[in-house]
Amino acid sequence: MNGLPRDAAATHGGGQVGGFVEDTNMTISEMNAMGKEDFLEKFGGVYEHSAWVAEAVVDERPFGGFEQLVGRMREVVDAAAGEAKLELLLAHPDLAGKLGLEELTEDSRKEQQGVGLDRLDKEEFELFTGLNEAYRGLFGFPFIICVGKTDKAGILRSFQERLLNSREDEVASALSEVHEIARLRVRAISG
Repeated sequence: MNGLPRDAAATHGGGQVGGFVEDTNMTISEMNAMGKEDFLEKFGGVYEHSAWVAEAVVDERPFGGFEQLVGRMREVVDAAAGEAKLELLLAHPDLAGKLGLEELTEDSRKEQQGVGLDRLDKEEFELFTGLNEAYRGLFGFPFIICVGKTDKAGILRSFQERLLNSREDEVASALSEVHEIARLRVRAISG
């Protein structure tokens, strides 16, 4: 066992984790034995467009389990300066946004597809666009939620609830969601 619990809320059936299927089933021993470049290629995208997180932990191997890797990466982010945390939040795409599609990582694309955000009708798309704009206007970064643990209705509900938060509370909420996304991405890699 890799140390990461499997919970039904994160799984969409058929081997999908976090809204997408990963074709690897890596053991902790294999991860620990990887060369530095291979490790960074495999884990550098766990935190969206923020390979600096994986770079900070690569030389700390061996890890006793994937949960330890996830925890250590979380510690790196939590200890980062406020500006680095904001850059990490800004690296995330808008949900269901049509702008910047070419900048979506494969993980983000698959995660959003997993909850149908790529198949919105015109009214839903306009609703998401309006919520994205309102959220960015209030907080200065995109709305972030771990789509692998919810559905479209849950996303909309969270959007509306979180628009009422203070900026400080919302930074904390967004970072918590970023950590959960990273955890599910590592789970997908580890099988």
